[in-house]
Amino acid sequence: MNSTHVSYFTLAAYFDTRLVRQLLFLVLLVLYVLIIGSNVLLIVVICVNRSLHEPMFLFLCSLFVNELFGSSALFPVLLVQILSDVHVISLPLCFTQIFCVHSYVTVEFFILAVMSYDRYVAICYPLRYNTLMRKRKVTGLTSGSWLSAFLLVVIMTSLSFPLQLCGNVINKVYCNNYSIVKLSCSDTTVNNIYGLVSTALSVFLPVGLILYTYLRILTVCFSACGQTRQKAVSTCAPHLASLVNFCTGCVFEVIQSRLSMRGVPPVFQILLSLYFLACPPLFNPAVYGLKVSRIRSLCRSLFL
Repeated sequence: MNSTHVSYFTLAAYFDTRLVRQLLFLVLLVLYVLIIGSNVLLIVVICVNRSLHEPMFLFLCSLFVNELFGSSALFPVLLVQILSDVHVISLPLCFTQIFCVHSYVTVEFFILAVMSYDRYVAICYPLRYNTLMRKRKVTGLTSGSWLSAFLLVVIMTSLSFPLQLCGNVINKVYCNNYSIVKLSCSDTTVNNIYGLVSTALSVFLPVGLILYTYLRILTVCFSACGQTRQKAVSTCAPHLASLVNFCTGCVFEVIQSRLSMRGVPPVFQILLSLYFLACPPLFNPAVYGLKVSRIRSLCRSLFL
């Protein structure tokens, strides 16, 4: 098949049942407003209250900023596409969306790994916590997570952009790198190799670090008193819930991208592919806002 110059892509996962489209638009609009409101609220609470300027809350603030970044890269374009009769996206906007979505995923894994390290130090070395988690180290871990994620994704997109494409139909409601590589009729060996390397660095490495830190935390909990175990569970439960929720969404995305979904209703396909971009940004503020007593009390004070 001959390669063609592509200036736009057709997003083929949308459907044209007007009543369902309007209902889906309203649902996603409400969801986006809730995501923006909840994440901005907790960012403001953490930034304004100096009592929350501790490593755990600063990492949480970075996590909430990333939720805003990822959802804002998707929802505005998604809402426009749902109401449109022609579901096309320009080449520059498509690659911008690829960069933002993949950066969001990578930063999320890195920040979750950094948060697990913070909990590991707090539980396993409580007397040395203030020494081991100084502000300079917290700043370095946070900025390092963002910069390394951006670097990995910049390399990925720079390898995909020059590819010669034999089509412009993406069977999704947004652009992702895997869909672009599948459209290529040129050699994608380098892209595939780098895809494996970047997946190992951005997914398996942070998840491995998280599993190691929690193994150490469990070891300490089994040999500690009941009060220490209860404190460890209360501080780690929201983080584990966030990790499981985000990993579940990523698994749904892999299934939706790699496997045939012909027998699955279109609405369910859209919701399945959007889970990791919509649910964690709404789930995390709710979990931390309800579970962390200091955040909960400060949020309550704003409305009383």
